Amino acid sequence: MNLIQSLVIAMSMYSKIPMPKVEWNEKNMKYAMCFFPLAGGIIGVCIWGIGTLLLTSSCGPLFFAGVMTMIPVLITGGIHMDGFMDTMDALSSYGEREKKLAILKDSHAGAFAILGLGCYLVWSLAVWSEVTVKMLPVIGAGFVLSRSMSGFSVMNFPSARKDGLGRTFQEQAHQKRVSKVMILYFLAATVVMLFFSPVQGGAALLAALIVFGYYRQMALKQFGGMTGDLAGYFLQLCELAMVTGVVLAGGALWR
Repeated sequence: MNLIQSLVIAMSMYSKIPMPKVEWNEKNMKYAMCFFPLAGGIIGVCIWGIGTLLLTSSCGPLFFAGVMTMIPVLITGGIHMDGFMDTMDALSSYGEREKKLAILKDSHAGAFAILGLGCYLVWSLAVWSEVTVKMLPVIGAGFVLSRSMSGFSVMNFPSARKDGLGRTFQEQAHQKRVSKVMILYFLAATVVMLFFSPVQGGAALLAALIVFGYYRQMALKQFGGMTGDLAGYFLQLCELAMVTGVVLAGGALWR
């Protein structure tokens, strides 16, 4: 029963999929993060299925790219994009660490958050417009991969502050077991990506690892550790980088 409640908590927190209400307590919070990548699996299936349907119909590349860009935001409710925007504001402040952390907690969106969002969406439309049907399984699996890496960072990176969502999940979770589950998700997603295309899957994996290395270095240097917003920032960058890597490896830009 606790695992079912943990699943409900994870889906309620990281998606807009309707879920029954359950009490958040120490027992069901312990393994809630284990189900975080499942939200990515739902997104990946939707990307694969809807994307295949659109690409085999008569819709144009811009319409396809727009739908693909919107699907993750609609399913997640934009929770990770919110972290991306907050982090863009904080990084662009060039202030001291405490000032950056304060900006992360500010509910208002600054100019750099809006600019960052605009650039992100433009680039997303650009790369998605070059995606082919054969690329969709690799990209779909990438939504699981990105969440496994984000969840792993929440469990293992030092926390930048004593409160916040990331800290809450870190404290309540069974760290070692959740970390092992994240590794299993990562390996499973990697196998799927490489199975469908060793070249494109390898490019996506390389892109994800590069972004993860940047994320770790940036989080420790600029903020002193991990926060929920930074984990969301990484997830958004990772997914965009993987789609870009798949497109470049697939040679779509040179057709």
